Amino acid sequence: MAAACMPSSSCWNLTAKFQSLSLNTAHRRTTAFFRPLSFSANVSLNLNLFSHAGAVSLSPMQKRPLRRSIVCEAAPPKKADSAAKRARQAEKRRIFNKSKKSEIRTRMRKVLESLDALRKKRDAQQDEVVEIEKLIAEAYSAIDKAIKTGAVHRNTGARRKSRLARRKKAVEIHHGWYVPAPAPDATPIPLATV
Repeated sequence: MAAACMPSSSCWNLTAKFQSLSLNTAHRRTTAFFRPLSFSANVSLNLNLFSHAGAVSLSPMQKRPLRRSIVCEAAPPKKADSAAKRARQAEKRRIFNKSKKSEIRTRMRKVLESLDALRKKRDAQQDEVVEIEKLIAEAYSAIDKAIKTGAVHRNTGARRKSRLARRKKAVEIHHGWYVPAPAPDATPIPLATV
């Protein structure tokens, strides 16, 4: 389809026509102004469309605002009943394990704070350790229950209990209530001759 353009008129609506404009020899009217033209999808803005001197002057094409397409996501496919049950069980276990771990942290924090306060106390008595030992026993119990139910690995539980015992022993050594046994002499053991 050919479009005739007069120099004084506002020419084509470029944004609408560029994609559909295709001028070739089969559809061309016998006019001396036009040469065979064909436009591709990505048209350049080189506006020397016509060979004759200044028949048409075109301004650069203004872009229309892009059309925004709305992409709707379909709902995820419904889980199988067995998968839904597994999800419910996993959530229940997660909450249970979280409460067990929280209990361990709380009890350990109480023990460690008590031990720090006892260490800073200048006139501390040895019988004050008895109250802390009760707190340590409660912490050990919470750790053992968490290990038994599988909320905490047994090595993690052993490490937590060891931390409490070492901290208690450090406080006792600090106040002089406990004196560690001296390390045995490192005398070489004679090898029996054969």
